[in-house]
Amino acid sequence: MSVAEPGLEAPGGSPVGDEVARALEAILMVAEEPVPTRLLAELLEVAPEVVEHRCAELAAGCVAARRGFVLLRVAGGWRFGSAPDLHAYVERFVLEGQSSRLSAAALETLAIVAYRQPVSRAQVAAVRGVNVDGVLRTLQVRGYVEEVARDPGPGQAALFGTTRTFLEKLGLDSLAELPPLGDFVPDAATVEAFEQGLRPPAPGER
Repeated sequence: MSVAEPGLEAPGGSPVGDEVARALEAILMVAEEPVPTRLLAELLEVAPEVVEHRCAELAAGCVAARRGFVLLRVAGGWRFGSAPDLHAYVERFVLEGQSSRLSAAALETLAIVAYRQPVSRAQVAAVRGVNVDGVLRTLQVRGYVEEVARDPGPGQAALFGTTRTFLEKLGLDSLAELPPLGDFVPDAATVEAFEQGLRPPAPGER
């Protein structure tokens, strides 16, 4: 006969008091992927609102205590991650002796897929101006993109979109949180100044 932990109901019951927070910490500590609120509520047999409230408290507590980790809502769920101001140390640890950085070509391709999905290989290639088969395979192997549909037109080309892993790595809860493309496009004055700099001087200006 099993004995329940102090402060926690026996199997089939619900955690009480601060045990909800402790149980959430225990689950999220071993979770390899973001865990949805609904699943956490089912596991603890409490209302989803309780999970949301407790997770928000845990997240605020991590920040207030300046812990090395934070509780994040990403990819439709909750998971622990490293504190943003410590990313340089984490990156150094992860990349030490490894060549796991994405190339510029891969980052460009990933950005096109993220903002134009669902998108075909041909459409991505048209934007980049080069063949993207190898780069897309790399992104699929890394788990950042996947086939999400088939084009209904002739040939039924595969259409690609980003994955939950992509959202998780960027710390986003949904694609709606991607920054607007306008943030990366120079204004008209900047473009005009750049074009002026590329033009050869007119006769008499030399």
